[in-house]
Formats: sequence, C-alpha cells, structure tokens
Amino acid sequence: MKTESAFSNTINTIEELQELTGKPSELVNNKVINYIDEHCRSFIAKSPFLTISTADEPGFCDVSPRGDAAGFVYVIDEKQLIIPERPGNKRMDSIRNILSNPKIGLLFLIPGLGETLRINGRACVVKDEELLEKMAVDGKKPLLGIGVEVEECFVHCAKAFRRSGLWEPDSWQAKEDLPKGAKILAAHAKLLNIDEQAVGKILEKSYRDNLY
Repeated sequence: MKTESAFSNTINTIEELQELTGKPSELVNNKVINYIDEHCRSFIAKSPFLTISTADEPGFCDVSPRGDAAGFVYVIDEKQLIIPERPGNKRMDSIRNILSNPKIGLLFLIPGLGETLRINGRACVVKDEELLEKMAVDGKKPLLGIGVEVEECFVHCAKAFRRSGLWEPDSWQAKEDLPKGAKILAAHAKLLNIDEQAVGKILEKSYRDNLY
C-alpha cells in the first residue's frame, strides 16, 4: 500500500547542504588515510564487534552485525583484512550483495569507547583454506571470509555514543521492558504452529549449538 510521503521539504544539492551545515574543519578534512596503520591495527585488535554495510547492484542497502572475541578480524597487511563468516541464518545478505557490488563500509566498535573506526573499500568472498584456518575457533574454521581491500580509514567522533549513553549502564532500560526477539520473529513470520515460545526454543538452540 502506497502512502503519501511525509518528506516534502528536502535538501537536494550539496550547495544547499553546505549552506545549512557549514563545511568540515581542516582536522576533519585531513583525518582520512588509505591504509591500516598501527593505530587502526590496534583498534581492530581490540574490537569484538563491527557492522558491515553493503548494497546490491541496484543500490538496495543492508547493514549486518558481526561479533566475536576481540581481534577476530584478521589484518593481513596495511591494505587488506578478512572477516570470518560464522554460521548464521543462511540468508547470506552481505555475501550476495558483495557478489554483485563489491563496495563495502565497516564500523568497528570497542565497548566503553565512544570513538569508532570506519573503513571503506572493496570486498570479495574468500574461500582460501590457509586464511580461513587463521580464524578457526575450537578447531572450526569459517566456511567463508569477507576479504576487504582498504580504500579509506578514519576515526569517527564519540558524539553519538555520548548522546545515546550507549555504554552507560544507568541509561539502560530494564531487561523486562526490552523488545523480545522471539515475539517479533513469530509475529513477522506468521507460520502455523510456531508461536513465541517455539521460536524462543529454536533461537536458544541455535545460540547454544551453532555459534561456530
């Protein structure tokens, strides 16, 4: 069902944008590098979580989380890294996108740290056994990896984390008030004989038995 757009007053040119927001400072303009230096390498080594942004050939976008023990992303050299593809739901959205459009954006997070590391580049789907073996956990190596050729690296400021209070436990909502993934999934899937309780059992079994 088509709805009327609520967005009638929009900005449509870079000139309009800059007139409203101003231009970035010299520091911001000069913070981007095109390789993984020792600071980026240290950041990646301490990061247990990142998000991956991809788009398919027509431009339909997707953002997907990846997480593991800190340092799970393997830095090959100053221009290349690889992200292990652990067992998931087999939709393979990021992988499918990369096969049709190799552009990728990464955002590395470290718990408790407001600054994040952004890396942009070109991705490929890797099945090299020697590389995948380096990322094995409990003797189980990933089936695939996402290889990234780095084009941009830069640190993003902490304003979003300070505004949100993301790392401040006092700002967290009570656990009983949080959305329930099983309830949402059951409602969206609308499958016969699968209710919230059944979905919860499926999820818990997957979390318990299929992390690697």
